[in-house]
Amino acid sequence: MFGEVSRHLLRKRATILYPFKERELVPLPKGYRGKISFNRDLCVGCTLCAKDCPSNACEITKDERGNRPVFHLDRCCFCGQCEETCPRRAITLTTEFELAAYDRSALVVR
Repeated sequence: MFGEVSRHLLRKRATILYPFKERELVPLPKGYRGKISFNRDLCVGCTLCAKDCPSNACEITKDERGNRPVFHLDRCCFCGQCEETCPRRAITLTTEFELAAYDRSALVVR
């Protein structure tokens, strides 16, 4: 046992401590799909995002500019269908992965 401990004692650690001090050091794979980012100015209200959402995380609401999606991140499976079908690229999936919240209203993207 002492031989095993002495071999690993001076090696670089394999884990990153949480909470992260340097977020850019967290290795994320290419194409990682995290929190949804929505740009209201680019949205035309076509409702394709809600039609293609397999988990019904996208809900269409009416506002002063017409139909607008509201994303419920607690239901989202982060498949990226809404991002792919958006004709104006108003929806993007970011690399933000810390989505824990005390209140469900914090998990709504408007």
